Amino acid sequence: MIMHLKRLSLLNYKNIEAREFHFDAKINCLVGPNGVGKTNVLDAIYHLAFGKSYFNPVTTQNIRHGSDFFVLEGGFEEDGREEVVVCSFKKGVKKVLKRNGKVYDRISDHIGVVPLVIISPSDRDLILEGSDTRRKFIDGVISQADKAYLQDVIAYHKLVSQRNALLKYFAANHTFDSDNLEVYNSQLHHLGTRIHDKRKEFMDAFAPIFSTQYKAISGGDEQVQLLYESQLAELPLSELLARSLEKDRLLQYTTQGIHKDDLNMQIDGYPIKRFGSQGQQKSYLIALKFAQFQFMERKLAGTPLLLLDDIFDKLDEHRVAHIISLVNQDLFGQIFISDTHAQRTEAIVKKIHQSYAIISL
Repeated sequence: MIMHLKRLSLLNYKNIEAREFHFDAKINCLVGPNGVGKTNVLDAIYHLAFGKSYFNPVTTQNIRHGSDFFVLEGGFEEDGREEVVVCSFKKGVKKVLKRNGKVYDRISDHIGVVPLVIISPSDRDLILEGSDTRRKFIDGVISQADKAYLQDVIAYHKLVSQRNALLKYFAANHTFDSDNLEVYNSQLHHLGTRIHDKRKEFMDAFAPIFSTQYKAISGGDEQVQLLYESQLAELPLSELLARSLEKDRLLQYTTQGIHKDDLNMQIDGYPIKRFGSQGQQKSYLIALKFAQFQFMERKLAGTPLLLLDDIFDKLDEHRVAHIISLVNQDLFGQIFISDTHAQRTEAIVKKIHQSYAIISL
């Protein structure tokens, strides 16, 4: 099962007023100077897959200046069948996502229909930012292959918000109702346990793929580790919530649960954030994303779209050569590349024995 994007039209999206693109089934290179909108085209593709921007999740900020709406339309082909996905938003109105003319009740129901992996310089946030960024990465990978998991995560976060509101109410009104709180604790325990078990199962499968990818990309002898850390590894969530009751009442929010999970990213036993060189961090991130691609390919029995945003500018020849060798093994389906240097990009893709299109912006 291979899905590819045949055409894309953008109206009032970021800095693009109106533009239509027709794509090659294999490799598409978006080239041009900085600021012309290459990354915005990739982001529009991502938006059609996930119902939101990769780079700016604040929807109103994705509308072109001077306009009050945007429309994205993608014509995909899968096994000879066309799928049309439209995402539109007007200020003051709820975002609309349609597939083949039918409006989704929940945008989350669309996740996984267009499997996609993006590699971008902004991925450095996975190493440098807080645990929330890394949890979103885990959830993003699992959700594309498991819709029930995504609904569990959404429901869990809603419950945490409601429990936090209750704790604030107790504090403001100098009152406490243990029965009311226990209703939330019980629901959080069941949902949190299910999410924890799926995350653990995912990491058991994902970590070895990641290690293999890192070794191939870096060509180095260092050992990398990707460790799943969760409070639920020590005790059941129901017990954690009971033990943290006084602390939660004092702080007025929920301090225990899977919303505190993290990925411990290590190189030779040390945090890569502090002890990894720039080159090692780049290899680590690309290995993460290629492992994501490989994991999804196995789970979905299909090939995700691959978006490479401005990465040739940030990589040395060794890493570029490795990416080319992977693509030449025909492990990938359709690929989109953005780059500021048209000649460099064409020289690279010529080494890949596949059809390609150079699209100048």
